[in-house]
Amino acid sequence: MKKCQVVRKSGRRSCTSSSTAITNVRYGECQKNHAANIGGYAVDGCREFMASDVEGTTGALTCAACGCHRNFHRREVETE
Repeated sequence: MKKCQVVRKSGRRSCTSSSTAITNVRYGECQKNHAANIGGYAVDGCREFMASDVEGTTGALTCAACGCHRNFHRREVETE
């Protein structure tokens, strides 16, 4: 059986021939532009996403360090 992982943002598809593939997702530094409304560019310097609450709650999608949503953090996918 062939398992495929589809990454939607880049449109690439990676396939593995093994029956099990371990995928680790980690969220890196914050890329939210805090000065977008005045036409500038400024980031807050948050280096890594830390969930505010346990997984499965709405607080798990909010960063405890900078207070923004998880989608503003760079997503890193590692497949073993």
